This record gives sequence, C-alpha cells and structure tokens, in this order.
Amino acid sequence: MEVFGWLLLLQGVGGAVNTLFGWWRWAHDLLVVNHLPVLEGYEVFASIVLGVLGMALLAVSRSAKNAEDRK
Repeated sequence: MEVFGWLLLLQGVGGAVNTLFGWWRWAHDLLVVNHLPVLEGYEVFASIVLGVLGMALLAVSRSAKNAEDRK
C-alpha cells in the first residue's frame, strides 16, 4: 500500500510539473495522465487529484503501521 501511495504521489507531482512548466519532456510518456484521452485538457487537475490520493494512501498506510506497532 505504501509503494502504491508513493507511485501515485510521484505521478501527481510529475504530471503537474510537466504540464505546468514543461520541464520534464522526457517523462511525458511515463505519466498516466498523458495516456488517457478523456483527460485531455485536464492534466493538471488530474495530476493534483493523483497527488492528493497518493498522500492520503501514504497517511492511511502510516496510520495502519502505527496501529499495528501499538498492539
């Protein structure tokens, strides 16, 4: 779960930076938001959603790990 959270966070940050600034042209084919034609024109918003979902998944994973350690 933690790995998937980091992957979503990376996709979100990478997609937002690439769409807004165009710094990572080499990463264009690696970003999920660029492969979904339904998101054309909404890449920034989709990337933000992916980043937020990644942070939420990381928080849940960390909380579950802390709860398990307390037992």
